[in-house]
Amino acid sequence: MDKKLSKDILSTVNKKTGKSITEGSIKKIAGQVTPATLQSETQIRQLIKQVSAMAGVPVSEDTVKEIVSAVKKSGMNLDNLESLMKMMVKK
Repeated sequence: MDKKLSKDILSTVNKKTGKSITEGSIKKIAGQVTPATLQSETQIRQLIKQVSAMAGVPVSEDTVKEIVSAVKKSGMNLDNLESLMKMMVKK
């Protein structure tokens, strides 16, 4: 993923949440993600909960279902994941 895009996404998330989420905290969570993680609905849900807690932003069950579906469909393709992140930032 493009470094500028990563910074832009982090900046947008911080503005939308009113929180100060660091690049390091994102990397810590991202470091735990494997291709298998992104194929397991249970693990995707756990990941969503971790990110939600870190950002201090509740995520509705409908949104969780949307994210799980989109992540599983992406197949761990970085271009698809980048598009997914852009879509989520716009919400």
